[in-house]
Amino acid sequence: MITYPNIDPNIVSFSIGNLNLHIRWYGLFYVLSFILAFILYKPFLKKRNIKLTKEQYESIIFYMMLGVILGGRLGYILFYNLRYYLSHPIMIFAVWEGGMSFHGGALGVIIAGLIFCHKHKLNFYAMADSAIPIVAIGLGLGRLGNFINAELYGKPTNLPWGMIFPGSDGAVRHPSQLYELILEGIVMFVITYFLLKKLKKEGVVFWSFIGLYGIFRFLIEFVREPDDLDFYTRSGYIFGFMSIGQFLSLLMMIIAIWGFYSIYKTPKKQEQRKTN
Repeated sequence: MITYPNIDPNIVSFSIGNLNLHIRWYGLFYVLSFILAFILYKPFLKKRNIKLTKEQYESIIFYMMLGVILGGRLGYILFYNLRYYLSHPIMIFAVWEGGMSFHGGALGVIIAGLIFCHKHKLNFYAMADSAIPIVAIGLGLGRLGNFINAELYGKPTNLPWGMIFPGSDGAVRHPSQLYELILEGIVMFVITYFLLKKLKKEGVVFWSFIGLYGIFRFLIEFVREPDDLDFYTRSGYIFGFMSIGQFLSLLMMIIAIWGFYSIYKTPKKQEQRKTN
């Protein structure tokens, strides 16, 4: 067993009147992700020969931020804990406490990106490919925030790197947040950045990310404690074994297969038309 470092999730705590406020690592990592996106997105866009005006560049960063925050929060509420938030609606706004869904955030960013690209007549795949390695960085930082918050930990284990998390039942558990940090953050960044540099086919990086995330998350869910155990106690697992996260990840894998088919079938159709 490895001792959990027990880092205080609050960097700074202070009060204004009767209101207790906290600056948390989780929130700081979100801010850091957006700062890195602002710094890195422009040089990554050059790899797809995309040039944006200053106004367009600032707008797309804002669209991405809005998509992540709104999509991530609404996705978590709708997919994982709707019953709780219907009973505690004020907690919907407590994003600093955690509770963000990647699947919802991804959907939010994709919708925001599609709207932006349609508005400015830009190639969605070229824009998305350039953003994907940055998304991996943000994912990794988010999982690090989950680890510091001692949330989203794994199921009990007897493996030597298991940990006892504060607020849990005292069982030694998988540090599943670190598994996700490694696979969804570090490994995903290396793969997608390599693809962005080496491959010119637009859409490959985007669909590779969608498919690989689905695979990684599907596997990790086997050792990750579900977000709302009461839901599974009441309703059972999907198909008898699958968590909500696994079901959504399975959908991502299926959609990624369709995505690869769609981007590679187009040239063949164009060649057939030229031949005819």
